[in-house]
Amino acid sequence: MWVRRWLVRGLAVASGCLLVLAFPAPALWWLAWAGLVPLLVLLARAGSVREALWRGFLAGAGFFLAFFHWVLPHVGLLAPVLGLVGGLLWVPFGVVAHRLLREPTAGRAALAAVVLPSVWVAVEAVRSWEHLGGAWGLLGLTQWPARPLLALASFGGVWLLGFLIVAVNVGLAVAVLAGPARTFGAGLALGVFALVLGYGLLRPDPVPTGSLRVAGVQPGPVHGAEERFTAHLELTRRATGQDVVVWGQSSTPFDPATRPGAVDRLRAAAAAAGSDVLVNVDARAADGRIRKTTQQYGPDGRAGTYEKRRLVPFGEYVPLRPLLGGVLRGTGIAEEDRAPGGAPAILRIGEAGAGPLISYESMFPDLRRELVRLGADVTIVQGSLTSFHGTWAQPQQASAEAVRAVESGRSAVLVELNGTSAAFDAEGRRLAWMPPDQHGVFVVDVPLYQGATPYVRWGDWVPAAAFGITAAAAARALLIRARAALTTRRRPPCG
Repeated sequence: MWVRRWLVRGLAVASGCLLVLAFPAPALWWLAWAGLVPLLVLLARAGSVREALWRGFLAGAGFFLAFFHWVLPHVGLLAPVLGLVGGLLWVPFGVVAHRLLREPTAGRAALAAVVLPSVWVAVEAVRSWEHLGGAWGLLGLTQWPARPLLALASFGGVWLLGFLIVAVNVGLAVAVLAGPARTFGAGLALGVFALVLGYGLLRPDPVPTGSLRVAGVQPGPVHGAEERFTAHLELTRRATGQDVVVWGQSSTPFDPATRPGAVDRLRAAAAAAGSDVLVNVDARAADGRIRKTTQQYGPDGRAGTYEKRRLVPFGEYVPLRPLLGGVLRGTGIAEEDRAPGGAPAILRIGEAGAGPLISYESMFPDLRRELVRLGADVTIVQGSLTSFHGTWAQPQQASAEAVRAVESGRSAVLVELNGTSAAFDAEGRRLAWMPPDQHGVFVVDVPLYQGATPYVRWGDWVPAAAFGITAAAAARALLIRARAALTTRRRPPCG
């Protein structure tokens, strides 16, 4: 009995790991539409709520440890914590799935198709908090290569994609489980998928209003501050005839204003290229704290600046450093906390407004939406991921730009110091893709767009609705339980 129980729990771990294959690098995007079915069946057939809790926990731990395998060597003692937190986040989904699917009638299946996706999205929204690691691994991100399915992100963001993917999985799970609702479940899954596909096929294509010619500089791993700066300058001089030349994150590991001749060299490179240059400075500022900033240089000097606002937990600062700093010493955590910036910025490149973001910030849909509202015609991300060279982290970040582009209705450009650089138009069509083993300059004509997508106008209405539905379902369950307890107490004794 004990052995069988843990064999089944092992299947729960494997089901969590299975879903990871829908994300890059494997990028089996279609697997997301059925990848939760094995777990849902295991949860439905759990003999008790306690067993469903265990299976949900283990599936979540398996997913998070498999998805973030590339970060584990850098976090040391935090690796078990990552698995623990990931497992706990999936517990509510496991318990609710057991409650709703253990006896899947048509009515319960319909309820499950609304409540379970809501619980899933609510959990994703909670774990997307910047201090918990951000919006990596959201289920909707798997659909980045799947146009026209991806088009739905323009309506409700990555959240709506995730909601409907889970709904399809629920329908398929009901179809697999024995019971009178099999036909209903299959019809539900087919109907929801047809809705997603139909929206993409019927949605009018965004109409470009112009274009911007962007050159991205990706020199690969160059060690030494001066050597890295010089390598970028040499590549920039070759990128002539563009509207803007973009360098990756930490491409300038010193403040040019404090190094003799650095600003003049940047001005000369901009003049030789005939365009503005966006560098990324990772250096100590005048206040004594290290900041990461996008700096725009032209032949006349610096024209604009943006400071990174959302910092990577443990990578760029340590939460509760007095408590955790000593324990994690010797791992890949930040030895000194960076200082966050305070406000967004729009950089003018000719007649176009460019919205800058820096690396980790690219994973947050609300930042992109904010830039569009401020007047961005295109968004530009400066990334690095040098610490994770050759891992799944690089295509994961690059592919997310396709979803951000469709959400925001703006072309998205990502330039990596040593990673996978990419560019996508507002339909999610890939315009450029430069893997980490390729170095040099890539050039792309980026369409410019105006107007606002429904997601930009309405914001995160899907997570808000998901929290509301989850709260209502929880209140309903508590009320039913309280009534049952009251009825039991009032029942007269037998005899």
